Amino acid sequence: MHPATYAIVVRVSAVPPPRTDAAETDAAAPAGGAPSAKPARRALAFALLLGALGAALALLSSGRTWATATAVVAQGELPQKASGQDVTGVPGALAVVGLAALVAVFAVRGAGRTAVSGLLTLSGAGIVLGALLGNADTAALKAKAATATGMSDAGVHHVAHTAWPWVAAGGGVLLLAAGVLALVYGRRWPAMSGRYERAAGGPRTARGPRRAAAKPDLDRPEEIWKSLDRGEDPTA
Repeated sequence: MHPATYAIVVRVSAVPPPRTDAAETDAAAPAGGAPSAKPARRALAFALLLGALGAALALLSSGRTWATATAVVAQGELPQKASGQDVTGVPGALAVVGLAALVAVFAVRGAGRTAVSGLLTLSGAGIVLGALLGNADTAALKAKAATATGMSDAGVHHVAHTAWPWVAAGGGVLLLAAGVLALVYGRRWPAMSGRYERAAGGPRTARGPRRAAAKPDLDRPEEIWKSLDRGEDPTA
């Protein structure tokens, strides 16, 4: 008697097993463990806010009174005051440079963006240094006293400094922080629209290849103008 032969039938289903929550999470994660774009976006918002506020504070404080004193003359005492521009023009000038660098960060890419971010950082540091040095400077008050009294060696007394140099220094710190954020996260920030940039293989925009536009109707002037606005030759 021959031994009984048992056939084992294995069914292979073409339908994949249901995906678990863990599998869905793994599929949704960026490939290669790429970091999320949320930190870069938050850094972008903070950099814009800090940079604009810092430049505004530095510019505002430069036009305010930084120091006051009195000059002694024969008739009595003459009150003197010096603004931030009288003491030092560094904070105001670097505030303009920093604001321009903050805008230029989005106009360049790669090494250019890193260089502009470094300029933004240096502008903030220069504002802080200029404000701290100007807070203890009395040369501007002596120059004003000499002009008021007509004596080149006129002295000043009762020198007092206001809080505006510290406001300028605070603006410099904000610009410095914006520059550091740009240096760390700037490579992942978006750039200005590349709508008119052309790459090999045909016209492209910042979002990818441009779709082929329909041939304009030469009998309709508005269609001709639309094609010209798109940078196309309506007669081609």
